[in-house]
Amino acid sequence: MSEFVSIAVRQEGPVGVIELARPNVLNALSRQMVSEIVAAVESFDRDEEVCVIVLTGRGRAFAAGADIQEMANDDPVRLEWLNQFADWDRLSLVKTPMIAAVNGLALGGGFELALSCDLIIASAAAEFGFPEVNLGVMPGAGGTQRLTKLIGPKQALAWLWTGERLSAKEAHALGVVTRVVSPELLMEETMRLARRLAEQPPLALRLIKEAVQKAVDYPLYEGMQFERKNFYLLFASEDQKEGMAAFLEKRKPQFRGK
Repeated sequence: MSEFVSIAVRQEGPVGVIELARPNVLNALSRQMVSEIVAAVESFDRDEEVCVIVLTGRGRAFAAGADIQEMANDDPVRLEWLNQFADWDRLSLVKTPMIAAVNGLALGGGFELALSCDLIIASAAAEFGFPEVNLGVMPGAGGTQRLTKLIGPKQALAWLWTGERLSAKEAHALGVVTRVVSPELLMEETMRLARRLAEQPPLALRLIKEAVQKAVDYPLYEGMQFERKNFYLLFASEDQKEGMAAFLEKRKPQFRGK
């Protein structure tokens, strides 16, 4: 993955880390950058040794939005031919647990990228918002949909219509942010959580993620049927046998993702 120019990618044991690396423009999300992020995420998602993926930003921002200079002269026909959000759609298909470590600004597309992750750990200095309305446009990479499903239409509209920024504490109170930590401990606490998840049975994590995603869209009964099928499916795994045997034998299980 050394061919990437706008992100830095590394693996720390079972955790894959993707760092947005355009700090001079507050990690503004150019089309190339989004393509590289998605390619790196998908590469980690295919790697059986990677159990958790962490996204973070270099410098003072997670990502301060889309690259406006790149988009300023676009028109509907060009956007259609570019298929502007095809890469973003692929993030919804990732099965590996994803954590966003938000160190500063997460605005517009940067906020949408964080919302594409399963958990958001935020620095106490982080700020979140959708300023698109101030540019005469609106979110287009899932912002209106993901935010509304998280906090409901009235809270989402107030946030989207005004373009105001919310603090990490306010975002946590709304249920958008999983945990708020001091800035100097952001990556330490994020990696601690990532390593904790990496000790869990990988197949169970993936199927739990899938079931929770369905819960957002399915009626209760259909969601419960989907959950039940995944529950049954895990009984075909070696990890289920190992987990229950370890419980009965009063020892720590050794999960292998099989």
